[in-house]
Amino acid sequence: MYKLCIIGLGNPGSKYNNSRHNIGKDWMLDISKKFFAKFNQKLKFEALVGESHDNKVLWIIPTNYMNDSGKTVSKILKSTNLNIKDLLVMHDDLDLDLGSVKIKEGGGHGGHKGLKDIIERTGKNNFYRIRIGISHPGIKEEVTNWVLNKFSPEEKILINHAYSSLEEVFHLLIEKKYQDIQKILHTK
Repeated sequence: MYKLCIIGLGNPGSKYNNSRHNIGKDWMLDISKKFFAKFNQKLKFEALVGESHDNKVLWIIPTNYMNDSGKTVSKILKSTNLNIKDLLVMHDDLDLDLGSVKIKEGGGHGGHKGLKDIIERTGKNNFYRIRIGISHPGIKEEVTNWVLNKFSPEEKILINHAYSSLEEVFHLLIEKKYQDIQKILHTK
């Protein structure tokens, strides 16, 4: 029986790799290497799937586009023992400064189409999120291009530092010690 499902949001296809919008998926791919060898394609979930921690942790990368992330999430919830509070969604966040990482339970989608689709298809918003700051371009009309672009070398330094911060508390994530993580990540 699973106790946690970690979902890394991003778009499929190599052209989106290392883009701002794919940071949830990219980070999850990196961190998962410490726990299992590879993801397997599961067509019924429309996802790449991995398991770790004696099959108690399910790792999911939707293979559909970001705007259809809820399709995969609803299939996972219908096909497993997991409920919405067992989900931990890793995603980019325009409202956070570049290089900041926060954990949050519930809330709205803030314009993030992947989160919006998850909330609409499940009818619930009380899942946990790892919010990875990518900053805002400053002009609403530039958001689409902004999120699909890659990080500059200077920005990558901040992103790598943020990744290290998450890596340091990842064992607490597996144990669902979210308040402990908040104290660490939110006070840096």
